Amino acid sequence: MGPEAAKSHPGQELVPKPEANKPTPRAKQEADYGRRGAGYTFGAFKPADGEALTASYERRTTANFVDFLEQVEQWLPGEVERVYAILDNLRAHRATDVLLFALAHPRWEFVFQPKYAAYLNLIEPWWKVLRSLALKGRRFETWAEVCQAIEEATRYWNDHRHPFVWGRRRRHQPRRASGVALLPKAA
Repeated sequence: MGPEAAKSHPGQELVPKPEANKPTPRAKQEADYGRRGAGYTFGAFKPADGEALTASYERRTTANFVDFLEQVEQWLPGEVERVYAILDNLRAHRATDVLLFALAHPRWEFVFQPKYAAYLNLIEPWWKVLRSLALKGRRFETWAEVCQAIEEATRYWNDHRHPFVWGRRRRHQPRRASGVALLPKAA
């Protein structure tokens, strides 16, 4: 996820009641032009049980990415035979150090998604959830505050995790009343 900046993130705002015969006014937020630090967050996600791991870094470098892969290697149980890492086409993901990591850890396999196909990566909808939990409606003065919010949101997610289902959001559909269906009209 990234780049994320230490700034105000819009959330739900109250809108004043409209006056008679006038349209409802829009919610407003002050412009926030401050640059108070920025960084990147790497994430790993196990869809089967919904567990997640995040790590924030000041820069998105190959060294930081390999460090994150080492954290994921320690986070995953040893009995897992194959680890499929679904990656986008960022240059840091294809660096020599990443290939050396793959050689040192034979259970890892890197799968690169096609360009312009982020929807194929199951972590992308989870990033939306994490942004909502960690950033929405808050103002951050420093990058350290953003990192702390992301850590707290990840901890909250892991405490309330559930298997993550890929696809459309499941909405409650009312049960149909039992009975006999109507016969089609014959011509």
